Amino acid sequence: MTQTASIFLSLSIALLSGLLLSRLAKKVKLPAVTAYLVAGVLIGPFVLGSLDIPGIGITASQIEGFGLISDMALGFIAFAMGNEFRLAQLKKIGKQATVIGVFQALFTTVIVDVVLIALHFAMPDKLSLPAAIVLAAVATATAPAATLMVVKQYKAKGPVTDVLLPVVALDDAVGLVVFAISFGVAKSISTGAVDILSVILEPLLEVVLSLGLGFVMGLLFTLCEKYFHSRSKRMAVSVTFVMMTVAVSCLKFEVGGIHIAFSSLLACMMLGTVFCNMCEVSEELMDRADRWTTPILILFFVISGAELELSVFADWAVVVVGIVYIIARSVGKCFGANISAKMTKCDPNIIKYLGITLLPQAGVALGMAIKAIELGPDGAIVRNITLFAVLIYEIVGPYLTKIALTKAGDIKEEGRTNAREEHLAQKVRNM
Repeated sequence: MTQTASIFLSLSIALLSGLLLSRLAKKVKLPAVTAYLVAGVLIGPFVLGSLDIPGIGITASQIEGFGLISDMALGFIAFAMGNEFRLAQLKKIGKQATVIGVFQALFTTVIVDVVLIALHFAMPDKLSLPAAIVLAAVATATAPAATLMVVKQYKAKGPVTDVLLPVVALDDAVGLVVFAISFGVAKSISTGAVDILSVILEPLLEVVLSLGLGFVMGLLFTLCEKYFHSRSKRMAVSVTFVMMTVAVSCLKFEVGGIHIAFSSLLACMMLGTVFCNMCEVSEELMDRADRWTTPILILFFVISGAELELSVFADWAVVVVGIVYIIARSVGKCFGANISAKMTKCDPNIIKYLGITLLPQAGVALGMAIKAIELGPDGAIVRNITLFAVLIYEIVGPYLTKIALTKAGDIKEEGRTNAREEHLAQKVRNM
């Protein structure tokens, strides 16, 4: 079998396994995103992929080649989240979302910092001080992809959902700055040298330049869309600009000793924000883009599941530190959201349930963990503990998000029909 045929067969098996397992998940009332992740684990390198039989599973070498799909999926996820920053909506919840987004992220960092630094003194040979500091910054990140998929699957709508999506989006900006500063501090502890430029300037530049890139691309997108009138071509323009923004975001260069980089998540989020506020028909195009990207998003989650490394369970220290990290981060997110929601006089359901919906963690956290590898042995500890936490959070987190949104009244199970039922009902009416 040729390499091309093997790749296409593996992708089709990944897509089919995710779809089939989602049917089983529906029977036990689990979110589809959890099924996709579990499907990825089952066909990944540690289970079926270990057999190295073409078409049966996904091997470790194949996963490395699927990065293009993940980058594209994250771009469309961020683009869709930009839709939550419509000016009309921000006038109502903008202040609340901003305060909650910043406060809960910083509060979580402080809680995890205190707990892990204390754990460092209890077991210094297993958890170093630089690793503890970096892990506290990683704790800020929330998974926008898993959260958005749960919201879309169950058509969640209400006060908690209205605040949740902007808060999750803000997590990326706050998380990038907090991580870069913490990473700089950790690096200075390891090497004994402090670089002010890398600690303060570079993360701020990444956020500002990413938002600037997204703003420019959003203006060009809005201008270009006016020249096309058919739905199919306008949707093609949407796909073009998301892919183009992701491509430009991959650029990295150095100016006067300062490393310049972009965040594709922030850039695509700003792309969606500018477009949805400037284009009169943006809602229709956003909806059509969502439908087009569904298979890509399913593949993204199945591949993400395949990337989860079960080998982290082999080291008892990783398990112990990982459990402590998960508990500390969960406490930080829940109490941070609760306190800031009370400060801004939010709806009682937001105060009670928002924190639980912020627990999922994946792509952004893993990106931070990969960057932490530069710390050497300390970075390897950060990576393994992050992998352990992501494995737990990604499987349990979406289910907890569903429960919280259901209890808050944003998810209403009654009266839901599927496309097949709607088609049959329409057919009966036409008889």
